Amino acid sequence: MAFLALLVWLGPATAQQQQPLPPPRNDNPATLRGIPDGPGRRVAELQGLDKVTARTQRFYAPVGQATRFGTLDINVGDCLVNTPDAPPESAAYLTIVDHKPGQPEQKLFAGWMFASTPALSALDDGVYDVRVLACTMATGSSPPSSR
Repeated sequence: MAFLALLVWLGPATAQQQQPLPPPRNDNPATLRGIPDGPGRRVAELQGLDKVTARTQRFYAPVGQATRFGTLDINVGDCLVNTPDAPPESAAYLTIVDHKPGQPEQKLFAGWMFASTPALSALDDGVYDVRVLACTMATGSSPPSSR
């Protein structure tokens, strides 16, 4: 009988604890927005590190198109920048899939990367690191620079 009373007593409290919390209140509106229109196409400037060769490479990945870096296919879903009145920031939504020869493809990353905080959400793989440097408009075709 005491066990039944304990279950009845704990029941409502447990049910209350399992309900989702309301979303946090945000008094500051988001300052990220799409890249302002201009000549060229919207791109994410990325930096990749090949840990096998110890080389870094900066390259542009157009929004909506897959870009190749080593065995990685990097698809930029969107690229946002801060409004002029806010501190500089760029954020890109990336999907990164590894296509190693002779192996099934493997999704390594899908989410937002922020230029100002690369450690927050960068790709840190055994072979490759990828991070966002900026979102911008690119004109023409310039070859990626290797460092």
